[in-house]
Amino acid sequence: MADNKLLVKPKKGQVVHEVNETNSELSYVSLKVLELEVNEAYIETLKDKECCIVALTGQITVTEGDNKFENIGTRHSVFEKIPTDSVYVSNGRQFGIRADSEAKVVLAYAPSTKQLPTTLISAADNTVEHRGKYANKRMVHNILPDSVTTANSLLVVEVYTEAGNWSSYPPHKHDQDNLPEESLLEETYYHEMNPPQGFVFQRVYTDDRSIDETMTVENGDVVIVPAGYHPVAVPDGYTSYYLNVMAGPTKKWQFHNDKPHEWILTRD
Repeated sequence: MADNKLLVKPKKGQVVHEVNETNSELSYVSLKVLELEVNEAYIETLKDKECCIVALTGQITVTEGDNKFENIGTRHSVFEKIPTDSVYVSNGRQFGIRADSEAKVVLAYAPSTKQLPTTLISAADNTVEHRGKYANKRMVHNILPDSVTTANSLLVVEVYTEAGNWSSYPPHKHDQDNLPEESLLEETYYHEMNPPQGFVFQRVYTDDRSIDETMTVENGDVVIVPAGYHPVAVPDGYTSYYLNVMAGPTKKWQFHNDKPHEWILTRD
């Protein structure tokens, strides 16, 4: 699957993932994943994009102008299954990150022209949802849902799916700018598994099958969803975690289910 443009493997170094409009089919969503040693620093100046800095694991200090958020981050592993802290930074600003411990950080980006306040999104600000039933159960941490005004365009969520279950299922899509029926949102998935030698299967496909890829996704991989349906299946013995970044012309998550599979929702 090395030639699959939708599946991205991590690299060595501080920036283990960098996905944007120059190396993918995405126009609205960009993503970086950083792995930082203790006291290691990262600095970035935003131009026409806003950014959500997610303290995925470990603790970090984030600075922007007069704002300083020290020792944020709540967990050593995402599989502690507790929410974490994040920081929103608007376009046209510079931010710095310092690792207070060994840390992994996700930087989620979307186009932005309207400046908003730099904001700490604490773990306590995350809403937690339990969705689905039977083998379709999953737990969701909402970091930047469409119901908040912290960001202009960004939507960021974390999802946990237990062994043998399905997620992003029944298959749904959000690739048409046709509100109120459906919104256009590109998406990325950053995946981890527990134990880490695990894998999941993810299919990305469109109605006309112009996109139709089924991928074996391993720990630390990123899957790109420029359009189409995107279900995830988790093998027995492993727990799945993924962090979703979504963005489009309107900050609204309104999806369309794949009709032949929609009956899954109404089972007794």
